[in-house]
Amino acid sequence: MSDQNKTKDYSKYFDFSDARVVSEDDEKKIIKIKGREITIYDQPNYRAGRKRKREDVQVLRPENLIPEEVANLGAGKKFLIRTYGCQMNVHDSENMSGLLLGMGFEETTETEEADIILLNTCAIRENAENKVFGEIGNLKPLKLEKPELIIGVCGCMSQEESVVGKIMEKHQHIDLIFGTHNIHRLPHLLRDAIFGKEMVIEVWSKEGDIVENMPRSRKNKTQAWVNIMYGCDKFCTYCIVPYTRGKERSRLPEDIIAEVRDLARQGYKEITLLGQNVNAYGKDLPGSYRLGDLMNEIHKIDIPRVRFTTSHPRDFDDHLIEVLAQGGNLVEHIHLPVQHGNSDILKLMGRKYTREQYITLANKIKQAIPNASFTTDLIVGFPNETEEQFQDMLSLVEEIQFDAAYTYIYSPREGTPAARMEDNVPMSVKKERLARLNALVNDISNKRNLDYQDKIVEVLVEGESKKNADVLAGRTRTNRLVNFVGPKSAIGEIVYVKITEAKTWSLDGEIVSAPEVKAQ
Repeated sequence: MSDQNKTKDYSKYFDFSDARVVSEDDEKKIIKIKGREITIYDQPNYRAGRKRKREDVQVLRPENLIPEEVANLGAGKKFLIRTYGCQMNVHDSENMSGLLLGMGFEETTETEEADIILLNTCAIRENAENKVFGEIGNLKPLKLEKPELIIGVCGCMSQEESVVGKIMEKHQHIDLIFGTHNIHRLPHLLRDAIFGKEMVIEVWSKEGDIVENMPRSRKNKTQAWVNIMYGCDKFCTYCIVPYTRGKERSRLPEDIIAEVRDLARQGYKEITLLGQNVNAYGKDLPGSYRLGDLMNEIHKIDIPRVRFTTSHPRDFDDHLIEVLAQGGNLVEHIHLPVQHGNSDILKLMGRKYTREQYITLANKIKQAIPNASFTTDLIVGFPNETEEQFQDMLSLVEEIQFDAAYTYIYSPREGTPAARMEDNVPMSVKKERLARLNALVNDISNKRNLDYQDKIVEVLVEGESKKNADVLAGRTRTNRLVNFVGPKSAIGEIVYVKITEAKTWSLDGEIVSAPEVKAQ
């Protein structure tokens, strides 16, 4: 056995004592636990995930990601993907759907009909993990009833050592675990899980490759996600993302622009450029090409709306602001997470900017784009947060006048530096502070929405309202939700709506122009 294999102490990743090694070679390790064999090609390793090697990013352009021997594996079978978390996970699920459709599977929304169920998971909050483990438990009776059913867990939770260990030890009905870096390997892993009858695990802690030419099944024919970069190098002390998504690596500009042009040809009305830290785009590429340069090129493409998310204040440079101020298809909505309003807490969070620096940046953006809506993320109850420091967050919200904010109670994520801090703010205090913060955010949001009363706004109609099928719902350029009565033919079109009632989180209106009739 090599020295490298000797250092692989699986007990430190997985808390069980009755596992037995069946075989091991350079490619894989097979262990047996509770009567079931588990094939491990690779497992999550936080220590490896923390390393940021300066290796060149390889751009892979495989002609076909689906081996010929599994091209018809899904004939007569159906799959279901449940997606949790952020837009990046939605985008990943579109790629997985594309691969499965290419293997001959059909998609279903009915759990009982599915021959394959994949849970594409989120690790950003403890509640998200609890929901997934609840669903894993709920699927066990179905697996007992249909032993041939393949159940897989993927996404960010799969990149966590403790999660993989818990599944191996306590959830033997799971057949497949893979991570965020090897989605393109799904056809191979699925083949092994189906024919091998073993639990198959392949989670890469390494990263660095970008796989182009991924088949993709977009769920929406009006709005599209376009991934422009992967990973994050910020290592905020509370955040698991750098470990689950890996180091920052940017797609080549020509690949992104070609994808956007193709979406424009297909008639898409809106695209959102995605990245864990989207405005760090290009920092790993040769030269000085950055997000502002990319947005400037996309600005010239004939697609009505372009958004991007999520930004980090440290990477929001003057050139990007200058480009966004051009308007046109670059919409007036800036999502800029601040996380807290106190500089000492921001330092503990590892955000590497102060309250004053954030305010200066926000004012600079507002001056350049006066009509922009401004939204943010806020965390309540971070370790050592005092009442005085919390008041600083309230005063920041007052000063910036955010149009909306996503607010969260801090919960430690295993493997992050903050998890080693004493979580010393009582839950009762966290909840009370969150209630006060939400009351302020709601009050400001309501006031900001009142500015739209009796005004005519441009709305991209997304579909029927979730609450009333007779009502249509869409969003303004500033990302406000608008509900109105209109013809179903308006879905997928841009229309103009007069606002008749401004509410805290949405606007009601009446259509003032019908959508143009599409050419047949």
